[in-house]
Amino acid sequence: MCGRFVSTTTPVDLVELMGELRWDPAEALAPSWNVAPTDPVPAVLERVDRETGELVRRLRPLRWGLVPSWSKDPSGGARMINARSETVHQKPAFRKAFAARRCVIPADGYYEWQPVPPADGRKAFKQPYFLSTGSVMLFAGLYEFWRDRTLPEEDPAAWLASATIITTDATDAAGRVHDRMPLTIAPRDLSAWLDPALADPAELHHLLHSPAEDALTVRAVATAVNSVRSDGPQLLEQVPDPLGLAD
Repeated sequence: MCGRFVSTTTPVDLVELMGELRWDPAEALAPSWNVAPTDPVPAVLERVDRETGELVRRLRPLRWGLVPSWSKDPSGGARMINARSETVHQKPAFRKAFAARRCVIPADGYYEWQPVPPADGRKAFKQPYFLSTGSVMLFAGLYEFWRDRTLPEEDPAAWLASATIITTDATDAAGRVHDRMPLTIAPRDLSAWLDPALADPAELHHLLHSPAEDALTVRAVATAVNSVRSDGPQLLEQVPDPLGLAD
């Protein structure tokens, strides 16, 4: 799974990676070294402009944890931070978004945890690891809009835009820490993945990639990241690995 990640890439950096990209400076998110479920996350998506009919690529914040449009309320979104690639085209919560509302979520890397048993008077604890490729990872995501029908449709507060990250079986480097990992979209496949007109499940699955094993590194980091209230670049400082899983 992917339950926490790091996101520090600026819109300007993304323009260099993706080409033309529009965003509202008022919606720009601050860098975060500890993005957690229900936090706003930066997402790149393409939608048709209602006024011009132009397909526009935008960077906008979405709440992490997808809320299907048919949900009675948004409370279940925190449980839908990930969608399994094997069934994403079939599950009622994700299949419509997989067909028409796809995005990428840029990340520096992500965290996973392994339990460390008690020893020498030390209590058991969960050891966090940071997994990254050393460059921007474009997590494959889906997004959805949920409307609060207690508010007028024209009220901006009536709409919640949320997202989920697609995962798959982990490759060796990630697999020694956790059995699941986020899928990514290669820059060359970005236009096809974001295109809302592309709806064939087989073609879409072909665009999903696991980060290359030889590029993915694993680093043990301090347990400060275990708290969602912790943030800052110090969270990525390497610490001794009690389990010997790090590179």
